[in-house]
Amino acid sequence: MISKNTICLWYERDALSAANFYAATFPDSSVGAVMLAPGDYPDGQQGDVLTVEFTVAGIPCVGLNGGPHFKHNESFSFQIATDDQAETDRLWNAVVGNGGQESACGWCKDRWGVSWQITPRVLTTAMADPDRAAAKRVFEAMMTMRKIDITTIEKAWRAK
Repeated sequence: MISKNTICLWYERDALSAANFYAATFPDSSVGAVMLAPGDYPDGQQGDVLTVEFTVAGIPCVGLNGGPHFKHNESFSFQIATDDQAETDRLWNAVVGNGGQESACGWCKDRWGVSWQITPRVLTTAMADPDRAAAKRVFEAMMTMRKIDITTIEKAWRAK
């Protein structure tokens, strides 16, 4: 059953593959109901997967196989908070290593074009430090990175 507020993500035709990848990769994620098209539609046929209900890190979503008309872009992303470098590396490598691509400052895209921010909690904490000079050092260090390196962030945070 779809919750009251569900994120709908448009896929060309790979919603089920994407949902299965997310469920296998991110904690607190799963695949739910798969709806097959009850009839032909402009970009598919009766019996094709039309929608897939899934959860990503506790967030309810539905994937719609709507054809090539709309593409994902960076104006929507999942931000996943990580607790350590091992978790950061595992998630980053899963997204990028399965047909995705790196971007800057902890951002990457999966092979379907969905943007992800793999964000260590220490980065968020350090950027909010009331010592604005420390926060600025952290920000400047982050701006040089693709995947976030926690050791470098912590060194920048504690530098004087």
